[in-house]
Amino acid sequence: MRIDKYLWCVRYYKTRNIATTACKKGHVKVNGDVVKPSREVYEQDVIELRKDQIYYKLTVNAIPESRIGAKLVAIYRTDTTDKDQFKAKELLQYAKDYYRKKGLGRPTKKDRRDIDDFTEENE
Repeated sequence: MRIDKYLWCVRYYKTRNIATTACKKGHVKVNGDVVKPSREVYEQDVIELRKDQIYYKLTVNAIPESRIGAKLVAIYRTDTTDKDQFKAKELLQYAKDYYRKKGLGRPTKKDRRDIDDFTEENE
């Protein structure tokens, strides 16, 4: 089975087109090599992919016939992603939420002063 189809079947990507694009951009590796979307995947292959700023690592257990339900995904792959990857994404999310929600208007006087201080330090 093709790598893009496999990643779509085991629900790492919502559409096959997105999986193909990720392969073309070099976000997907099989056994340490960057691959094209047409690369065949076999059992015991190790797939590394970057999605949403997380580096996933998974091992192919079996090849599905077609797209499978979310409850059956564990049969076809073993996820060996480091837990630190998920913690880093969570911290990044907190950093984004801390400042201000999008669309809350103009910067306040304090915000402008902070921006001015930051730009003066970098000059």
